Amino acid sequence: MKFTTSNIITSSAKAPDTSILIIYTGGTLGMVHNDKGSLIPFDFASIMDHIPSLRKLELNITVLSFDNPIDSSNVNPGHWELLGQMIYENYSEYDGFVVLHGTDTMAFTASAISFMLENLSKPVIFTGAQLPISAPRSDARENLITSLEIASTKINGKPMVPEVAIYFDSVLLRGNRSKKVESVHFDAFESENYPLLAEAGVVINYNDKFIHQPEENLGLTLHKKLNNKVIILKLFPGISEAAVEAIFGIKGLKGVVMETYGSGNAPTDEWFINLLKGAIDKNIVILNVSQCPGGKVDQGRYETSEDLENIGVISGLDLTLEAAVTKLMMVLAEEEEKAVIKLRMTNSVCGEMTIN
Repeated sequence: MKFTTSNIITSSAKAPDTSILIIYTGGTLGMVHNDKGSLIPFDFASIMDHIPSLRKLELNITVLSFDNPIDSSNVNPGHWELLGQMIYENYSEYDGFVVLHGTDTMAFTASAISFMLENLSKPVIFTGAQLPISAPRSDARENLITSLEIASTKINGKPMVPEVAIYFDSVLLRGNRSKKVESVHFDAFESENYPLLAEAGVVINYNDKFIHQPEENLGLTLHKKLNNKVIILKLFPGISEAAVEAIFGIKGLKGVVMETYGSGNAPTDEWFINLLKGAIDKNIVILNVSQCPGGKVDQGRYETSEDLENIGVISGLDLTLEAAVTKLMMVLAEEEEKAVIKLRMTNSVCGEMTIN
């Protein structure tokens, strides 16, 4: 994939000493209307024409743009691998990163990148917009400006938010705790199981104690590969034996994220449990996450989840679906032994789950 590079110094007085890399993958934020009224990507070299207030930030900004921006509905693990590699290769050159991304799959991408960049110690802030930057009421300007400010903020020489996060509509959320919940309002994302990392008003108020901190004296590690032989099994009343059997019969299947009811409950029908056990015996990993936006899986709490615990279904605790899918893809790309896979899936590596 090819990229276009634009360098922008936003300080008019002197060259600033804080450098931020913006990576534009696609999405509404970077769109403008052409003469025919169609939305097309704009040239980021002219970003000052759209957001002149950027000059007041006094940052040295470099923009890497996909030559062929993608709608986020077309994002796949190959794009995540590329994005992770881009950040890793430029890591020492910049103080922080802002990723411009379509909203539909932003939570998936942010989750994937949080796992791929182990022991991240610099901000990687994802943002986007519900309206294009050229629209009079666009949310793109505020989202981008505040994301840049967050990505460049330091306290005692250290980044304020050294993790992957999503900034949208005045709130900063942990990337792997986020979920898109709105398509027509500006408050597109929520984090039901984890507090806000920051809230932007007249000033940006950071919730310091909830911000993930890296291990001291450990460098950044890139997990380069993802295994996409993963599928989602969403339970619903009346789900048929034939449907579940077909899913577990997919050739090459390695992992299943099973969306269960409430705190991890599922049907106790003999055929259902037998199909799950048969899949596990064939080394297919089954990860249990709840369909509820809030709460967590507690396998064995009710009789309807005891069988799942007994046959070896892994509890996803309070993982979001997006975090569950992407973490499982990464772990399956690196591990084959059941015990090791379970250990890695049930340990929090970057604040993605609550371990009690």
